[in-house]
Amino acid sequence: MARKLFCELHPAFYHASVAKERGKRHVQNLRRRTLLATERREAPLPNLVKGHTSLILRKLHNVDMRLQENKKVNLALAVARINGLVIHPGETFSFWYLVGKPSRRRGYKDGLVIASDAFRADAGGGLCQLANMIHYLVLNSPLEVTELHHHSDALFPDDRRRVPFGTGTSVFYNYVDYRFRNNSDQDVQLLVWIQDDMLYGELRSEVPFPHRYKLSEENHHFRKEGGSYYRISQVYKIAVNRQTRKEMQRWLILDNHSRVMYDPSLIPPEEIRP
Repeated sequence: MARKLFCELHPAFYHASVAKERGKRHVQNLRRRTLLATERREAPLPNLVKGHTSLILRKLHNVDMRLQENKKVNLALAVARINGLVIHPGETFSFWYLVGKPSRRRGYKDGLVIASDAFRADAGGGLCQLANMIHYLVLNSPLEVTELHHHSDALFPDDRRRVPFGTGTSVFYNYVDYRFRNNSDQDVQLLVWIQDDMLYGELRSEVPFPHRYKLSEENHHFRKEGGSYYRISQVYKIAVNRQTRKEMQRWLILDNHSRVMYDPSLIPPEEIRP
């Protein structure tokens, strides 16, 4: 039998552990000389690097739709803190530095959160969708991701997925952050907004970058190992010359081997390999 972590022995120990980690991150933010982006502009920069949309109210297996409705409220509060942000050359985007603590006092509602491979409701749940959106936009650019926390498991079956599996990120206030650095020679800007039941996002710049970028998920399949199923694939980032349309470089950015946490009967049989 595996030994439990100290923070798993009692809820009080868990909250003490979280408080310790949050305090450490506050101290790190004070000590580090990382220049964090804060300026926001209403007018968009002229060049669209990448745009994306994602459905907010998803019908997830065994998940109360009330939590999805609450997620929309939470996303609207966070979007208002990020929309229009300009990241100057050398500056770093920090999700939690901009959004702040998602507390009930600030209007956040109970949404779906994932902790220790389990689902529960908590204030601010669902903000991962916004972090995922931003990360996907950044992956389609030359900007440098400096902090990323992958979801280790396949938590839900696909529901109209339009991005490669595994390209999301976990966020948990404030020490599980998502950050990227503008390592280019021009300003870039994030636009994020909600319309109807959709989350919209755009990454913009002053002028086009020399290359355009795309993601390719390859060798996708499911495989049974022991008593569990795993979702397997490789995700590549590809740089293409804007003028010649020639592939210039290809990076393996993700090698998925993710345990399926939902009912295996929902896996399409044609996607299972021996």
